[in-house]
Amino acid sequence: MPLTIGSHLGPYKIVALIGSGGMGEVYRATDTKLGRDVALKVLHDSFARNAEGLMRFHREAQTLAALNHPNIAAIHGMEEAGGVRAIVMELVPGAHAR
Repeated sequence: MPLTIGSHLGPYKIVALIGSGGMGEVYRATDTKLGRDVALKVLHDSFARNAEGLMRFHREAQTLAALNHPNIAAIHGMEEAGGVRAIVMELVPGAHAR
């Protein structure tokens, strides 16, 4: 489910679409509780309604959360609101994150 600029997913205010891929879209968002910018990887509806897709999404989050490397964005958590599921990640500066 694509999110709109200015909408919220839990405490995260959507600022911009950064990119999209096979499993979902990635948005720049503001964490309104902590006052920091984050990246939200939002799962496509087709995966969210599929048990295998959900397992893959959770595995990805768990694998990334277990890693600590300068070239891998840190995972801050997972968010679910209104049937939308997202991985909350460190926003890494770059061409798309400006």
